[in-house]
Amino acid sequence: MRKIYMDYAATTPVDPRVLREMMPYFSKKFGNTMSLHSWGQESRKILEESRLTLADLMKARSGRVIFTGSATEANNQAIKGIALARRNRGKHIIVSSIEHHCVLNSVHWLQEQSFDVTYLPVDKCGMVSPADLDEAMRKDTILVSIMHANNEIGTIEPIQEIGKICGERDVLFHTDAVQTYGKIPIDVERMNVGLLTASAHKMYGPKGVGALFISEGVKIEPLLHGGGHEFGLRSSTVNIPGIVGFAAAVEIAKREMNAEAERLTRLRDRLIRGISDIKEAHLNGHSKLRLPNNVNFWFAFIEGESLVAQLDMRGLAASTGSACSSESLEPSHVLVAIGLKHEQAHGSLRLSLGRWSTMEEVQFALKVLPEAVGKLRSISPFKEGW
Repeated sequence: MRKIYMDYAATTPVDPRVLREMMPYFSKKFGNTMSLHSWGQESRKILEESRLTLADLMKARSGRVIFTGSATEANNQAIKGIALARRNRGKHIIVSSIEHHCVLNSVHWLQEQSFDVTYLPVDKCGMVSPADLDEAMRKDTILVSIMHANNEIGTIEPIQEIGKICGERDVLFHTDAVQTYGKIPIDVERMNVGLLTASAHKMYGPKGVGALFISEGVKIEPLLHGGGHEFGLRSSTVNIPGIVGFAAAVEIAKREMNAEAERLTRLRDRLIRGISDIKEAHLNGHSKLRLPNNVNFWFAFIEGESLVAQLDMRGLAASTGSACSSESLEPSHVLVAIGLKHEQAHGSLRLSLGRWSTMEEVQFALKVLPEAVGKLRSISPFKEGW
């Protein structure tokens, strides 16, 4: 049976060019970056070169990039680290209601430590209002965290406007750019971003490597204490093979990102047009201001997990809700936030495209999806009156 992968937003395969760059650092160039001998110094050199490579893609002309074990760790480090470092200045934090669970659970934890959190609403497209942010600001606000683009519905947030408001209020701004870094242009200085989170495995690098950009002069408390790696902010023996892979993926993105975004946008729009022809299929997220590779719909009278299973049996890999929490029986908090009822949110499907997606695969998806939807609706107990 033919198998087609359309879940690139969950994770991507390692690009063969990335793997080729990584291989020597597993067995030949294996030194510990903290060692003084030549093996260690060789690893130290590639670590610093990789740091500069990541910074260049986000147009960071000052500040530093630290490497972490994941984007989840980087988001925890950003939010908890800033809260703990600035708690004497204030205890108010602002996030959007559609952040990734690792951000929301971090601020939930901080609430238990007596911090005050404001959750900004979004409109029906999943867009944060800069005016709402401005109104929510307080004298004791120390951090705003708004993701660059949503991992489920693909909406790209007005980050530059948000950053401008934060700059005018002298409030530190963090953005989770996991879904955008390496896919669309980022300029942390123009956007007034003080901290930015990125992930290797979302852009054809290896799993187990994340990064956190921290602008110059920002003080942040470490979450891990030990030998002082990563400027004392993330003690642990450095994952050089993974970091080399991350940097290699970034170098490829520098060369190919713009052309790839145009190509994926064409495939995305073809998918959206085709799926819109299915009766009672409704697009989630912004129709234009969305990630080049993201398609998200909800289908009346069916259940998303059943639809994913039906598509998998036909050879098409997709997802419903958030891939990181798909085992939960609760509806997606993102879809509820944009105004969907619980039964509508449970009928969602995300198709996300990537480097090896083709128009032929899109046509295949547009063939099997109506079949799967029709089969489920034919046995649905909710179809009365349809």
